[in-house]
Amino acid sequence: MHKKDLGLAVLIILVGAVVYLQNPLFLSPINLGNTANLIGLFGLFAIGQGFVIMTGGIDLSVGSMIALLGVLFVDMVGKFGVPWPVAILVILVIGTLLGLAHGLLITRLRMQPFVVTLCGLLIYRGVARGYTGEATAGFPFGANYPTLEWLTIGRSFGVPHAFFAMIIIGVICWFVLHRSVFGRHLQAVGKNEDAARYSGIRTGFVITAAYVICAALTAVAAVYFAMFTRSVQPSSHGNFYELYAIAAAVLGGFSLRGGEGSIIGVVLGAVLLQELQNLVNLLGIPSSLNFAVMGAVILAGVLADQQFNLYRARRRATAALGVPNKSGSARHQTPATTNDLTP
Repeated sequence: MHKKDLGLAVLIILVGAVVYLQNPLFLSPINLGNTANLIGLFGLFAIGQGFVIMTGGIDLSVGSMIALLGVLFVDMVGKFGVPWPVAILVILVIGTLLGLAHGLLITRLRMQPFVVTLCGLLIYRGVARGYTGEATAGFPFGANYPTLEWLTIGRSFGVPHAFFAMIIIGVICWFVLHRSVFGRHLQAVGKNEDAARYSGIRTGFVITAAYVICAALTAVAAVYFAMFTRSVQPSSHGNFYELYAIAAAVLGGFSLRGGEGSIIGVVLGAVLLQELQNLVNLLGIPSSLNFAVMGAVILAGVLADQQFNLYRARRRATAALGVPNKSGSARHQTPATTNDLTP
């Protein structure tokens, strides 16, 4: 575990302790279960956002994609009677294709990630609203899908399956990002894309793959959210979810400049965000301040990341210059010359 991850874990414990002292219901089984479910839901696509941020990019279309894919999933299962495994597969394929389109526009046409995904945000939301005619898409009254419901909104040992899904996907993504060749290439591209290209890395493929991973995980989250809410209002479903993903990634140590981040960190970031949301609810803080709290958290995370990087840069510069350490001896000493030995 990185020092940033350890510090974030300590902060989560401290915030939890403060909330518990103010309202003991924080540690009630019902509240913990609901919070764990939300952590799983938001953590799924926050992990995907981390892969994109690792490349130095960003995906602003996450919330709108969740709305569009959620509408399609609900209609396929509830309206057209498509078997739910087939419907999930179709949603995953559509999500993957959308991520592929993002990646190709960025790598082949050299468009800015901000512009591409901002357009995606508008397009997907507009298509979802146009497809439903601004109506709410939902399952038929009394509809029951026992296996699907057990997989998505069910619990085992009191823990929501969405949380289990996030943990399983998180473990897989941890190995991909931190223990695979692709992960090393991803970090290299994020640190310096030109240098990575000159060293033989297929930068276009790596960046495109990051957007595909992000969109695929967003598609998985869209299915879970659709089952969790049981209906999808395309004008509001998933609003600002991209901010939750970005905030979780930044809090978890992903640098917006790219090339740095931790899967454990982004999961902890999702935990802290939902803990803060829980704090707002349990302490009676007006829900209208939710976005103010999120904005302050993002600002604090970016500021902390900037200051930490400046501190590391100063330490490296100090070591390179050979400034004496605490014991008084220099780290780098120039060999004695003949003039030094002359009385």
